[in-house]
Amino acid sequence: MDNSGSHKENVSWTYKNHDGFSPMFAYLGTEGFMLNNELRPGSQHVQKGMPEFLDDSFTMIKKLKLKHPVLLRLDSAHDAEVNFGHLPDDQYFLIKRNLRKESKEQWLSNARRLGRQLKSRDGKSVFVGELHHKHPGNNEEHKVVPVIFKVTERLEDQDGNRLLMPEIEVETYWTNLPLEAEDVIELYHDHGTSEQFHSELKSDMNVERLPSGKFKANQFFLHCAMLAFNVLRVIGNHLIHNKSLAPIKIKAQRRRLRCVIRDLILTACKHVKHAGDETLKFGRHSPWFKLYQKISFSL
Repeated sequence: MDNSGSHKENVSWTYKNHDGFSPMFAYLGTEGFMLNNELRPGSQHVQKGMPEFLDDSFTMIKKLKLKHPVLLRLDSAHDAEVNFGHLPDDQYFLIKRNLRKESKEQWLSNARRLGRQLKSRDGKSVFVGELHHKHPGNNEEHKVVPVIFKVTERLEDQDGNRLLMPEIEVETYWTNLPLEAEDVIELYHDHGTSEQFHSELKSDMNVERLPSGKFKANQFFLHCAMLAFNVLRVIGNHLIHNKSLAPIKIKAQRRRLRCVIRDLILTACKHVKHAGDETLKFGRHSPWFKLYQKISFSL
């Protein structure tokens, strides 16, 4: 969260090469409800405090009493050995591995021997598969966790030009999902959607440059923003379910918060107080009124 040019408490240099904060967020469901957040100093390492953040998030999930397990999806910054001790046995996880010093050539050799080759263009070979002998952190005190891999070898570029040296790309994932490798990899690639959730908070709701010089006040502000974020998300879901009443065609399965704010929150109306009653009066030809009315009765 870019807060350059300010002297707010705990603003410091971030990995994005600007001064600001480096918060942690947890989103729930394909709709992107914000489950948990933690404001952090910009220089704080992403893994610091992660086990406690996982414990808090899973405690919140338990209180929701969902009818099915959830899938925890984390990027390679969180494949630390200590995190695996904070993952409940009754939930699923999908964590991208950090290769660190592992040899890409060795992974290619393993993929050719143990993997399945997928169809691809000439000059490119793609292998996927599973391994069942690795321990997190190479610590044999931990139980074995399955590893899904995807290894790509390129001998030619997209234009058919022969490469002087082959390019090897390796993706590996820790997971306990009972799925085929291709399905697991596709599930992880949807992880990029969460970046859009960040964008909606920072851009659509204008929550990036936090207002206070005090760190705790900014953390409280971020919690308030989470409530507003989730309320807007609920309204957006109702909008999708009643999109037949909208004055425009809506094809998307999820409405951006910017569109919810523009179409419903900023709908023109008059606030009237009379005889102790308060009323919102809309124009006779207000295009969003029917949808606004339907959602108001649903909430």
